[in-house]
Amino acid sequence: MSTRSVRSAAVIPVFDGHNDALTRDDHAQIAGGRKGGHLDIPRMREGGMRGGIFALFTPSDPDSDEPVERDDGIFEMALAAPVGQPEAAAYASNAAGRLLKLERDGELRIARSAKDIDAAHDDDGPPVAVMHIEGAEAIDTDLDALDLWYAAGLRSLGLVWSRSNDFGHGVPFMSPASPDTGPGLTKAGKQLVRRCAERGVLVDLSHLNEKGFWDVAKLDEGPLVATHSGIHALCQSTRNLTDRQLDAIKASGGVVGIVFACPFLRADFANDPDTPLELIVEHARYAADRIGVDHVALGSDFDGATIPNALADVAGLPKLLDAFADGGFTTEEIEAIAWHNWRRVFGSWWRG
Repeated sequence: MSTRSVRSAAVIPVFDGHNDALTRDDHAQIAGGRKGGHLDIPRMREGGMRGGIFALFTPSDPDSDEPVERDDGIFEMALAAPVGQPEAAAYASNAAGRLLKLERDGELRIARSAKDIDAAHDDDGPPVAVMHIEGAEAIDTDLDALDLWYAAGLRSLGLVWSRSNDFGHGVPFMSPASPDTGPGLTKAGKQLVRRCAERGVLVDLSHLNEKGFWDVAKLDEGPLVATHSGIHALCQSTRNLTDRQLDAIKASGGVVGIVFACPFLRADFANDPDTPLELIVEHARYAADRIGVDHVALGSDFDGATIPNALADVAGLPKLLDAFADGGFTTEEIEAIAWHNWRRVFGSWWRG
């Protein structure tokens, strides 16, 4: 039986670890409300989402994908083709401009310090957005661009998407398969992790292959964070975390944002929106039982993946929090998963 307080799930503030709304074709309608997709400002208010990591992402050319050979010799999925630094910088700059405009218009606040996260939790002002680059191709290998991006508001960086770049190697979308799919970080990748730690930019390990994960762990520059991943023991996708990886996240004081993407939740890997909402809770419960509630958070992948119809979009977040309560999580545990665990890791990575 779960323990509920007077505060209902509908008013528990939520911080979400990943969305791709800025890269959607209808991004211009985020402020006023979009007809489709998963996230906009009005629906954020309705669902109680007071903050989130907003991704700047450069897509690959789908006609240039590279086939990946499984251990059994079967070609299952393609590894996304690399993108160049000039192209990625242009895409990311445009998306960042959209985010900055939302801030200028008073629709969002860009989080530049942990105090900004606290303010969004405690007041009724605009929600807070953490600027995040998904796949570090927008940064040159000399890392000169990192300071510019930091000045623009960058506070979170995914080293790779599901493709290779100058810094490391992402996992192809394969299942059933291990995340151990290739070599680790390059020399430039290790330098980038160190520089992010010096500057105060959180390093995100979602999409990174297993050898790269362990390279970041060995550097020991900050808590290990996977912003939007699932549990490999429940769904054997390359995108999900093994038990050893979960244990390392705990040891570092880090967090895993449980993804809402149907093929990373289901044991059959189906990209099927008719997926029970309870599977998100099941992944969170597995992680909480293994490494503790303090290391579990939410990382939806809104506007970047197929999510359960029962949730539908960001306005449905209270339904998910109710499912957590029905799954045996206490109100205090839900509040930690929904907000406080993200706040802790930001405070560890950021400066000021």
